[in-house]
Amino acid sequence: MTEVITKATEGSNVIVPAIHDGELRILDTDLATRLGFDRPRDIRKLIKRYEAELGEMGVCATVALTSGEAGGRPGTAYYLNEEQALFITAKSETTAATKITIEIVTQFAAFKRGEIAPPETPEQLAVRALAGLQSVVDKQKEQLALTAPKAAALDRISTADGSYGLTEAAKILQVKPKALIAFMATSQWIYRRNNAKNWLAYQAKIDAGYLWHKIATYTDPNGEEKTRDTVKVLPKGLAKLAQLVPGAKIDPDLMQMEARPFAKSPEPVS
Repeated sequence: MTEVITKATEGSNVIVPAIHDGELRILDTDLATRLGFDRPRDIRKLIKRYEAELGEMGVCATVALTSGEAGGRPGTAYYLNEEQALFITAKSETTAATKITIEIVTQFAAFKRGEIAPPETPEQLAVRALAGLQSVVDKQKEQLALTAPKAAALDRISTADGSYGLTEAAKILQVKPKALIAFMATSQWIYRRNNAKNWLAYQAKIDAGYLWHKIATYTDPNGEEKTRDTVKVLPKGLAKLAQLVPGAKIDPDLMQMEARPFAKSPEPVS
């Protein structure tokens, strides 16, 4: 079958065998360059002259050449098998003919012994490229399969009802309360005013729907009525913290057990 290539493939300074129609062959201009032709394409005149003899050594494979960017006439390139390449080398009568004869025999023998892998055809390159692309797609699908359930769970949690004390939130996020409180304090979620005991919520986190802050009234053991600030983590805040706090992951079962409706009075902050 005749293929189409461009003149950009000409002018190589080494012999590069290639699989052509299932057989290892050498491009005529590659051979001509190694033989020392001033104009590598002139070797085609020699091939044309001995075309009948070359045909006795196997099919004389040809490739139609299109004009390159620089223009010029279309032409025909030849892919020579081992016997044909040796024959043309001998007929070239160049000073490098003996050396190139040895090179051709040595290189073809190496290919036959499997010491040198034949160059990949365009079809093989395309198949390998598609295989690599499919591998990337498969990995992306695997990653999506792993992350999609977590994203869906966080979405459900963020729209749930209820509120959680800091200790409850730490339990649900499966981190230590001190670690969660330290993160929230250093990340501007909560703060203390004038070294007070109780935590306050930053207004920005309240506005974002992450935290709930309320002043609660309680009676101390002496019967005295007092007030204290209480910070609660809302479901949307839990979902956000699950993405930010190192090592955090939500336990939905604990979340259901610990949930407190907004209407209920806040409990003491741990």
